[in-house]
Amino acid sequence: MKRGVLAEPRAESEDRAVDVSHEDADARRRAIFAGLRTQTAVPEETAANGGVEAEFADVSDVSGAGVVAAVEVEADTEPVEAAGAAAEPGEKAGEGAVEGAREPLPGATSLDGGLLPTADEAAEPRVVPPLPRILAIANQKGGVGKTTTAVNLGAALAELGYRVLVVDLDPQGNATTGLGINARNLEASIYDVILHDVPIEDCIEPTSLRNLFVVPATIDLAGAEIELVPAFSRELRLRRAFERLDDEFDFTLIDCPPSLGLLTVNGLAAATEVVVPIQCEYYALEGLGQLLRNVSLVQGNLNPKLEVSTIVLTMYDARTKLADQVAAEVRAHFGAKVCRNIVPRTVRLSEAPSFGQPIIVFDSSSRGALAYRELAKEVSGGAPQRFR
Repeated sequence: MKRGVLAEPRAESEDRAVDVSHEDADARRRAIFAGLRTQTAVPEETAANGGVEAEFADVSDVSGAGVVAAVEVEADTEPVEAAGAAAEPGEKAGEGAVEGAREPLPGATSLDGGLLPTADEAAEPRVVPPLPRILAIANQKGGVGKTTTAVNLGAALAELGYRVLVVDLDPQGNATTGLGINARNLEASIYDVILHDVPIEDCIEPTSLRNLFVVPATIDLAGAEIELVPAFSRELRLRRAFERLDDEFDFTLIDCPPSLGLLTVNGLAAATEVVVPIQCEYYALEGLGQLLRNVSLVQGNLNPKLEVSTIVLTMYDARTKLADQVAAEVRAHFGAKVCRNIVPRTVRLSEAPSFGQPIIVFDSSSRGALAYRELAKEVSGGAPQRFR
């Protein structure tokens, strides 16, 4: 009897458990993209409205938050009210509607009050910068496919005939091992380039794939965040190292660590473009606004040429409705910056690093290999190879 008596309140508590409806999930995603609009809309105005700009040289904290604070332009602005100003879902056309308001794309989900790209904007062709190009693959969210994209996109570009350099800036060194390089046998690494001014050409290692080279990372890089604190011009160490290469490579891919520390700032300061891999799941969206904000801050303080040029959707699982929703929402918000080709979640992509091979070498006919080949064609835009 006691068990029965105890069972009733337990059942009632279960009935009162958190009931997460589809509307709640949509509201959370809508709030995320409303925040993204505040980060990407007018960063220059944000800096002009009473913001206090801090210099990099005054940073003493090497944590992600401390480095962010070093370049942050703090502005006490509330989330943009444009979402609320837009017509409600049930509101009829003409009742409080704003003249000339954007209409959502067919099949796209409205995340920020219907202020989605127009059909003409989304149909705009991707602008492909001229070679050479330096791309920082960055996202402070871990496990979204940064290293996988750096290794396999680099391999696919090399297969197209471009000279590609992959720079492993992650202390975990996964891009190094993923390209078949044994970190224990190295005489110099990216750590020596950044901390000891070793010429970067002395650290470049060839891979098993023609035209593909790597600047490896070792565990020593884990201490670089602390060692860079007293260093002079610490945010520009990698950029100055690249200047010695004299445009020897068509594509330089920087595999940034999953943080917003000094190593990531070095990668962003050295690059001209940012490639953001986004996992087709909800958690991957949460930190996207902070990443875009810091890209804007680096652009304003260290690297005016930096821009987010490419969004890559990764780990797409066609069996889930959430993956379709996230993909549609990201495309609706970022428009032409989102690559048409999506990288699927496959077992072969996960197995390839254990053999020290890119997917196009490990299993050239797999879905992952085909996806990265098509992605490489899209990113390169068919740019002609440079004469040497």
